[in-house]
Amino acid sequence: MPKHGKRYRRNLELVDRERLYQPAEAVSLLKRFEPARFDETVEVAVRTGLNVRHADQQLRGTVALPHGLGREVSVAVFAKGDAAKEAEEAGADIVGAEDLVERVQGGFTDFDVAIATPDMMPLVGRLGRILGPQGKMPNPRVGTVTTEVGKAVADAKAGKIEYRTDRSGIVHVPIGKLSFDERALLENYAAVIEEIVRAKPAAAKGRYIRSITIAPTMGPGIKVDPARTRDIVEEVAQAA
Repeated sequence: MPKHGKRYRRNLELVDRERLYQPAEAVSLLKRFEPARFDETVEVAVRTGLNVRHADQQLRGTVALPHGLGREVSVAVFAKGDAAKEAEEAGADIVGAEDLVERVQGGFTDFDVAIATPDMMPLVGRLGRILGPQGKMPNPRVGTVTTEVGKAVADAKAGKIEYRTDRSGIVHVPIGKLSFDERALLENYAAVIEEIVRAKPAAAKGRYIRSITIAPTMGPGIKVDPARTRDIVEEVAQAA
């Protein structure tokens, strides 16, 4: 079992590990943690009952966070001609075609999101082994392979993020920084949970959401009541 520092242990003492907290309580407790020396990312881990070995129980999509992630999102676009110009005007950080493909093949992956036009995919498809493991491979299912590159760039810059289950059926999603106020974190949390509930695969069997944990980068997890998924919007309003 890994050893934790004094700050971690002090924060852990604040958490009742046998309790399922209401969303607003969990966020409030999170804000009471002694912070690290940097602005930690707050992440939600949702353990589902999905059997991800079955194609019809895969869970993957995008969600727009109302308050973004608290950092600049770097966007690379694989496009030519008018689409490339549209991407640049929308604020894309890196735009290219064959030249950008060659840069990535050479090891360049210094961007958060990759977007491509459909005509570029025969070339971009070669980058699957590089971008796939990093979760950056353009995919039409999540809107990153599109002819509307301007809108895709704007969405990414505004805080639209991708989510998907890992091999254990768990979805890990960042919902902002620890410096965010409670309402912002709670509203981002609500957006994520509502989207995961909405996107439930039709083939899902048994209990869909098994557990939810919220935690900062360097801090302990707080268990959130998974039964509280339908009334989070009301809770957000009450916390205002």
